[in-house]
Amino acid sequence: MKCVRTTLKGWREIPEGGTITEPGSSVNFDVTAWRTSSPLIDQNKCTKCGLCFLYCPDSAIEIDVDGNYHVNLSYCKGCGICAKECAPKAITMVKEGH
Repeated sequence: MKCVRTTLKGWREIPEGGTITEPGSSVNFDVTAWRTSSPLIDQNKCTKCGLCFLYCPDSAIEIDVDGNYHVNLSYCKGCGICAKECAPKAITMVKEGH
């Protein structure tokens, strides 16, 4: 994946409170090196509630044609929000490289 360089904004250009004004902006950056853990979805436990999809800040959770949820690791930072919000505990965070 090619990294896109952007110019950093000055303090006057940053929105108040650090508000994210461009959701899914991780598509512009290679975030794969940020991860120490990756989400792993157990399809047998998944109830397809969609909370992981809704709460993922970088739209890294994708839905296939059968309605199953999968993680696109090209966009995942490994923040673990999906695992935290997963009510049936179908998502576990696994250390990178294991």
